[in-house]
Amino acid sequence: MTNNISRRTFLGTAVASTVAAGNSASLEGKLPTRVLGRTGVKVSVLAIGCGSRLGMYGDEEKAVEALDMAIRSGITYMDTAQNYGSEGWVGKAIKGRRKDVFVATKTPVRTADEVFREADKSLERLGVDQLDLLHLHSLKGPDDLEAVEKNKVMEALYKLRDQGITRFIGISSHSDPEVLAKALERYDVDCTQMALNAALQGMRNGKGKMVINPVLSTSFEHVALPVAKKKNLGVIAMKAFGQEDIISPETPPEKLLRYSLSLPVSVVTVGVPKHEYLHANVATARSFTPMPPAEMKEFSHRAAARYKMALDRKFASHVDA
Repeated sequence: MTNNISRRTFLGTAVASTVAAGNSASLEGKLPTRVLGRTGVKVSVLAIGCGSRLGMYGDEEKAVEALDMAIRSGITYMDTAQNYGSEGWVGKAIKGRRKDVFVATKTPVRTADEVFREADKSLERLGVDQLDLLHLHSLKGPDDLEAVEKNKVMEALYKLRDQGITRFIGISSHSDPEVLAKALERYDVDCTQMALNAALQGMRNGKGKMVINPVLSTSFEHVALPVAKKKNLGVIAMKAFGQEDIISPETPPEKLLRYSLSLPVSVVTVGVPKHEYLHANVATARSFTPMPPAEMKEFSHRAAARYKMALDRKFASHVDA
């Protein structure tokens, strides 16, 4: 499935949702909220991802307009990163609204000194005195975790939290559920962000029972998510649509989002490369009812059979910069 086909499918659904809602003014309002784990903070069930999807606007004014629209729709969680190039855009969008918005950014650096320097730069670009959440960005395989430990990166994040530079700290990963689970067990973090969608759940049908997909023997849903819930971490789901790669008539966006929202997560990050996408996702979130477990299982098996191998390859070296 190409992105062009996926986007047409998404846009068709989005337009239908917008028409059903009446007009663009219906975007204004509130969204359901959930508690972000042990932080105790209530955030909207949708977060706006400010990576490559926001970058598709290619223009600061248009990107800030999209972020403003997201905030007016009730989205209180802004998800950016130091290597996205969007912290300044987020800063402009939240100016005068700081108390109403939860600001999360991520650091890709792997030495303690760089962690401190880049955190200062984030504060400046965002125009804030304090970050709400600072993640270690995109933890990869065992070698990456070893570098994080050797260079005392987590100790630097602890210090930033102790000093009040950031209220909370976390770890994100796109590609290695087992390494993320190990890191979450090992470190005292408040939140985690992981790739959670119906096509990445890691199981397939096999001779009357469920067996692990041989392409990737684990999934975040089955390996890292239980660790996060055991420790009462705030869980941020990402890649609900696989960057539109898994959208099709059989796996429509509203059902993909409903699946991710039905997991034990606090918030689902969505991109907003087009205003219509925002309308559709907000409508889904406002009308959300949990997907029954049997339906989740059937839907995820069908999605995984069609898309999982391609997504495993894509996210193995993915950085949404």
